[in-house]
Amino acid sequence: MRSLSPALASLANVFRIPMSLNPVRPTVSRMCHETLARRPSPQPSPIAAAVQQSAPFSSTSALAKRKGGNTVDKRITLIRYFLYHPLTPRPLRFSRNRYLRHWTIHRAWQLFQAKQRRQQELELERQYQAMQSACEELRTSAGDGGRLFRKSMNKKGIFTDMFPIEYGRMQTDYPRPKVGTMIGSDPRRNRGLED
Repeated sequence: MRSLSPALASLANVFRIPMSLNPVRPTVSRMCHETLARRPSPQPSPIAAAVQQSAPFSSTSALAKRKGGNTVDKRITLIRYFLYHPLTPRPLRFSRNRYLRHWTIHRAWQLFQAKQRRQQELELERQYQAMQSACEELRTSAGDGGRLFRKSMNKKGIFTDMFPIEYGRMQTDYPRPKVGTMIGSDPRRNRGLED
């Protein structure tokens, strides 16, 4: 009889497996199993056979088998592809100081943009006030009793064979991609705002 190797002995000691150097004898339970397995089983009744052959409780495997195997949802594949693609940048994880710097720069940029928007609004308001005062001057100070002002405000006959100015953009079922684009204005002022 040969002895166990030191590696097997140490593993048996660690996992507390009882080791005996006696030849292995078949146990009673193993003998019973083998005997039952060799004996031909009696034919089951038709009801028992139908129950054994019926589908399990879950119909997922049966449906998958009927549809031709497990199919992978393309939407899930695309989501996984774009979430875990090597070129997808990892989400930003900042330390406290770096987050504070990031927030400060972001807030400063927002304030700068708000200031620019306010300046543009003030400029448009100034232009509107200048036009209104010019029209008022034309209405009151002209010697013809405001006839020239009335004629200038009359829009009759301007759009005879054209479409109205409200339809300057083709009517669609969805809004324009960028709000506030001015068609025909100076392209240097609204760079990057084209439709």
